[in-house]
Amino acid sequence: MFKNAKALAALCLLPLVLMFGSLVSAETNPQTLRVSAIPDEAPTELLRKFKPLGQYLEQQLGMKVQFVPVTDYAAVVEGLAADKVDLAWLGGFTFVQARLKTGNAVPLVQRQKDRQFTSKFITADPAVKSLQDLKGKSFVFGSISSTSGSLMPRYFMDKEGIKPEGFFSRVAYSGAHDATAAWVQAGKADAGVLNASVWDKLVASGKVDSNKVRVLATTPPYYDYNWTVRGDLDPALAAKIKTAFLALDPANPEHKTILDLQAADRFIETSPENYQSIEDAARSVGLLK
Repeated sequence: MFKNAKALAALCLLPLVLMFGSLVSAETNPQTLRVSAIPDEAPTELLRKFKPLGQYLEQQLGMKVQFVPVTDYAAVVEGLAADKVDLAWLGGFTFVQARLKTGNAVPLVQRQKDRQFTSKFITADPAVKSLQDLKGKSFVFGSISSTSGSLMPRYFMDKEGIKPEGFFSRVAYSGAHDATAAWVQAGKADAGVLNASVWDKLVASGKVDSNKVRVLATTPPYYDYNWTVRGDLDPALAAKIKTAFLALDPANPEHKTILDLQAADRFIETSPENYQSIEDAARSVGLLK
């Protein structure tokens, strides 16, 4: 009787074991690669930049690739942690947050310029000649979780004795780099800060009038953006994704279109150690406890 009961229990458990095993397999080896990105620019711009890259990844990986838009930076981190996103374009700070939350998020590649990234302080006030001239004026950051639009500018200002909440008359967060430039140009803030790459693109496209808005200062360089996968993704698939990015060649016209949209010359390998200084900066200004 006892032996029969054990056998019956085993038979009852078998479907659950098989179901659990299939779920683990599906999470580790997804049928569709779900890709997201921090919303550091307008949603339409993010989709425009991703479309040819998504098509390229589908060809290289032999699987469907789906872009998963999110409303804020935290949602990308949560998506990786909850296995709802497989690959994400993160800033240095959001990578640190994802790594701390998941314990195993893996940064695969970064653009060459992400080793020496900078932020631009901008203003439309002709009387402002230095950061110190902004005392008592209004200031706008991007997202509070942005590396180049919040954390690192705050860190470098702190080194110069500028505590934003006490130095400026008002501190606001626009949510995205292009929005920050628009706020300053429209006079909604006396000054602001955004990443150098977006600033250059906005000026080149005429979306910012450089006769009205100008660069006031540039931060020292720091590590920033990367493409990260969730830690429990099949290592073989993660390796194929990395290989696909590293294979993008600016001499190939189709590849150059993709690289240009990503504001990249090439992608290079990266590692978690490159972002230790970002974590240290976040702790020093109280954005990480």
